[in-house]
Amino acid sequence: MLVAAAVCPCPPLLVPEVAAGAAPELDAARAACSDALAVLAAARPDRLVVVGPAEEAGRGAHPEGARGSFRGFGVDVTVRLGRGGTDAPSARELPASLAVAAWLLERTGWSAAPVEGLGVGEPLGVERCVETGGEIGARAERVALLVMGDASACRTLKAPGYLDERAAPFDAEVARALGAADLEAIKALDAGLARELKAAGRAPWQILAGAAEGAGLQGALLYEDAPYGVGYVVATWS
Repeated sequence: MLVAAAVCPCPPLLVPEVAAGAAPELDAARAACSDALAVLAAARPDRLVVVGPAEEAGRGAHPEGARGSFRGFGVDVTVRLGRGGTDAPSARELPASLAVAAWLLERTGWSAAPVEGLGVGEPLGVERCVETGGEIGARAERVALLVMGDASACRTLKAPGYLDERAAPFDAEVARALGAADLEAIKALDAGLARELKAAGRAPWQILAGAAEGAGLQGALLYEDAPYGVGYVVATWS
């Protein structure tokens, strides 16, 4: 049963070593993420499932203790998912979104429950996302979700996807729906439009919507902004 959820953005720039001199620009986002994780801990879950976008190599399950790093972004920072340990050669490295989640969990001293990760490919369709979420929400144990994902990357001329006039309305609806825990609106997000706007959070958000069916959770929007032309949203459901 899903007892709480937190939605956080997943730019590696959240990690101060990656952001370097620009680190203070995301202080408010980091603070909101910490507040969101506190809501998860307060729900006293039996397990935390972290869901985030992933490329082909990072798709699928990642066990507690799986490692990630930000070496690809020019800094020698390594992270571990949760407090468990698995250094088996077969353990894949965490995708960037789950590495950011692991960093957030380490930063806040997460110890409330065991952690597992799920990397999700962008092409995953709406129905399959909702079905996957439903499987998570149907577990007998008390489950919390940490859902990583960015909104559009097309909010300004200097954004990674350049300026697209559809981006601001799309992000506004995303922020409204996540802040209101509006499951139907989240499930109705257009996968094609999300892809065109480079909104990496679409599939993880729709997994959340599937997991929350029947849970009766109430939403709260903690942060919404678009530094660097990319939409970042922090919300909690409890």
